[in-house]
Amino acid sequence: MEPILSLKDVSVRFHTLDGIVDAVKGVSLDVSAGETLAIVGESGSGKSQLMMAAMGLLAGNGEARGEARFGGENLIGLAKKDLNSIRGRRVTMIFQEPMTSLDPLYTVGSQLIEPIMQHQQMNAAQAEARALEMLELVRIPDARRRMASYPHEMSGGQRQRVMIAMALANDPELLIADEPTTALDVTIQAEILELMADLQKRLGMAMIFITHDLNIVRRIAHKVAVMRRGEVVEEGTTKVIFARPAHAYTKALLEAEPTGRKAPVPASAPVILCGTDTRVSFALGGGFFSKPTAILRAVDRVSVTLRRGQTIGIVGESGSGKSTLARALLRLLPSEGAITFEGRSIARLDAAAMRPLRRQLQVVLQDPFGSLSPRMTAGQIITEGLLVHEPGISSAERDRRAVKAMEEVQIDPSLRNRYPHEFSGGQRQRIAIARAIILKPKVVVLDEPTSALDRQVQKQIVELLRDLQTANGLSYLFISHDLAVVRAMADHIMVMKDGRLVEEGTPDDVMDHPRNPYTRRLMAAAFPSTVHA
Repeated sequence: MEPILSLKDVSVRFHTLDGIVDAVKGVSLDVSAGETLAIVGESGSGKSQLMMAAMGLLAGNGEARGEARFGGENLIGLAKKDLNSIRGRRVTMIFQEPMTSLDPLYTVGSQLIEPIMQHQQMNAAQAEARALEMLELVRIPDARRRMASYPHEMSGGQRQRVMIAMALANDPELLIADEPTTALDVTIQAEILELMADLQKRLGMAMIFITHDLNIVRRIAHKVAVMRRGEVVEEGTTKVIFARPAHAYTKALLEAEPTGRKAPVPASAPVILCGTDTRVSFALGGGFFSKPTAILRAVDRVSVTLRRGQTIGIVGESGSGKSTLARALLRLLPSEGAITFEGRSIARLDAAAMRPLRRQLQVVLQDPFGSLSPRMTAGQIITEGLLVHEPGISSAERDRRAVKAMEEVQIDPSLRNRYPHEFSGGQRQRIAIARAIILKPKVVVLDEPTSALDRQVQKQIVELLRDLQTANGLSYLFISHDLAVVRAMADHIMVMKDGRLVEEGTPDDVMDHPRNPYTRRLMAAAFPSTVHA
């Protein structure tokens, strides 16, 4: 069968302040109609840059060589006008970080409708109907109302689903998916993968799936290419790669699932953060001169007791209230109910009174690119908190601490003068973690801290967080869709649905013997056992 996309000796290099960086080194790969090729490898291995080169989307300091043949044309070096006739219609791409692709000034509906009208010659009404259909397909709650929402009004998982809807709306011949399910909860992830598989069968669509999640690869891929340091070190059918990996690096990837269990803290451990009967509500609709049309109860009477040295894993579907609950407990948004930190009530403290407590209450956000200033170097970002909370220390001491923090999260300290766009998604996440831990806080909210990381680095970060917790008596609120990571990190799990707590207990109780039907569905979606034929 003739490949729909054929890559021949593709190389990518970047011109940086530190010299020339060879990101991709002579890679050749093929994918045919109806076939799914998974590209796996550690962060920085060149997976994403390979596809960005094929799509003509490299950063300004990037340079691509070789061939990426699609429909008889070499996409590398193709004029922008000709590329635009292919991109978005015949070939579409889902990016890892939706906030870098969605325009914050336009509604979700308008961003869906415009490319549909452009590529399918539909009128506005037809395009609107198609956009609504796609939002419903990817299970956006209350899809018609969400058409009028802006990206910042949606959760990370919901934004990712919008990106998937945009990519699939024009029935492409080739879909390139760069970590498309990173921010999705396990039930929606399973549904999205089924949707993609269904569209692939119906349309004969080819897929290139870039991911660090080997469970996904097992389920959907026909072929696997393993990349390391810009090169393909092994490729073959999914069955062969998983059953008989030949390369040592492939074997290491397959063995990198986070393992171990956290021992529970004693009941006598002091309570560090406590939220009682926590409630968070948002007004919907209305405007300057009209009242809200509805009230959304995002968190509905949830109580949390976090002890010193404890890790509470908070799980649930996107929009269930996990992140909202955590931010309410940190006083980052208004809430009702009692909140205490080390026995002191903080529920009614104003911003000035909270400021001295902020270094003790840190957060690592879900989207590292959105939380890292593009105008600051990695070293400046990591030490930003020191300027606020320890203004008297010297620049040399700040630099020393930046070096130490980068070493702790397995980033080469010599890269501290680079800017965020010069790092991979996983590396940016590690920078965000380093920024939090450098202040040695007492409580850290980890909101999907490993979502953008490959399995090897996930395992390292889990072990790092454990070590930091043991050494410093840290307490974590660990929010994640990745239940394998939650199991390895947490000694207590809370399951949320529609703003309410539906089940809690030890990992063994919740994961192995779930009582609530919703929890049972989560576990069934998280731990599939089938391998793609």
